[in-house]
Amino acid sequence: MPRPPSPATLTQLKAVVGPSGWLDAPEELAPYLTDFRHLYHGATPLVLRPRSVDEVAKILAICNQQEVAVVPQGGNTGYCGAATPDESGSQIVVAMQRLNRVRQVDADNYSMVVEVGCTLAGAQTAAREANRFFPLSLGSQGTAQIGGNLSTNAGGTAVLRYGMMRDLVLGLEVVLADGRVLSALKSLRKDNTGYDVKSLFLGAEGTLGLITAASLKLFSLAADTATALVGVDSPTHALELLNRLRSAAGEQISTFELMPRIAVQMTVKHVPGVANPLQFDSPWYLLIELGAANPHQNLTGLLTSELEDAAAAGTVKDAMLATSIAQAQAMWKLRESVPEAQRRHGASIKHDVSVPVSAIPTLIEKGTALANALAPEGEVVSYGHAGDGNLHFNLSQKPGADLPLFVSRTHPLEHAMFDLVESLNGSISAEHGIGRLKAEEFARRADPVELSVMHALKRALDPKGILNPGKVLCAN
Repeated sequence: MPRPPSPATLTQLKAVVGPSGWLDAPEELAPYLTDFRHLYHGATPLVLRPRSVDEVAKILAICNQQEVAVVPQGGNTGYCGAATPDESGSQIVVAMQRLNRVRQVDADNYSMVVEVGCTLAGAQTAAREANRFFPLSLGSQGTAQIGGNLSTNAGGTAVLRYGMMRDLVLGLEVVLADGRVLSALKSLRKDNTGYDVKSLFLGAEGTLGLITAASLKLFSLAADTATALVGVDSPTHALELLNRLRSAAGEQISTFELMPRIAVQMTVKHVPGVANPLQFDSPWYLLIELGAANPHQNLTGLLTSELEDAAAAGTVKDAMLATSIAQAQAMWKLRESVPEAQRRHGASIKHDVSVPVSAIPTLIEKGTALANALAPEGEVVSYGHAGDGNLHFNLSQKPGADLPLFVSRTHPLEHAMFDLVESLNGSISAEHGIGRLKAEEFARRADPVELSVMHALKRALDPKGILNPGKVLCAN
């Protein structure tokens, strides 16, 4: 079991990273001790900021020998507390922001190798400068780091077409608990040599090893795009439109985002520079984007024709196609500002869940009934990635509602929502991971055999339990 570091161990660790690579003053440590949602407030005697995989390896070798717990941290934008040390003050934080090089961009191979401290926006820019496209897209991409994206298997707005972060990885470089370096950075689409070891570390949230670099898939830049904001009467009509577009456009659909009227109203009210070009006449809104590398696809014409036909069939209530980059960006700002609007509006109860796409209307209908019964002080704000089945089923505090009473509804509603999601063959964590927030629920609900396999992997790769203890897996 991990134990507090001795003064001699702290001195050893400081020597590994040099004078500019560590922090221990209270005011310097503070930004590393609270998670993004302010759910957890931890403590640490030391933050280490390594610059190389060699330094990370030396850090872990020392910590493993001395049985000192290590908490890796990237951009600290996670929602489940996976990157925050506990309250004991005995865990060392390893912040990865200085491991931020783009090591290689291979345009002909449609791949690049980046270190984990590189921001998602930085990786996107590096790809674009080589006339290539890295498709992962998140609202926090200016701050979120590649390491966090890998460790939580991030999703975002383009999963419908490109998949989760796991689907975008060709290879990894990982430092194991004892300091050994797993070098598996090949940029191959085909490599059938035994177990796919790299996949173990994707979504593991730093509990099996510290990822230091990744080989990522790139794609062609879109030469033709079409973006639209569409109003529909119901989630059922939204899925009818999705099926229509899939038949007409196939893999050219990159985004299909669902928002209720309340989310749009809230965003327009609380976020400067956001407007709703369709007013507030529709109960539900869709942000739809198509993209193709071929500049002659005429996607605008295709999307226009399909929306007109859908309107004639009664599926679509209203629609506006972007006629400029600025209009498309305004539509995206409307969608991407929903989380910020909720924060500005007040307290919220959040559920990051997924169900089969066909079950989205049922999830919204039954989930809303549960919320109204179990948390009447809140208003349902259910939005997200309808094209891949991932909804952020949130509640926002009603104006004037009692805050402590509203917050007290969190766990009873969470249990009921997770029961509903499981009854629909869904997942209690779609794209935000498990972290500390959902570890107990995960332990209670996971398949026992699957859970035992995870614990066996943890014991094999981290026998002393030093890597991000208390995250993902509860102690057994």
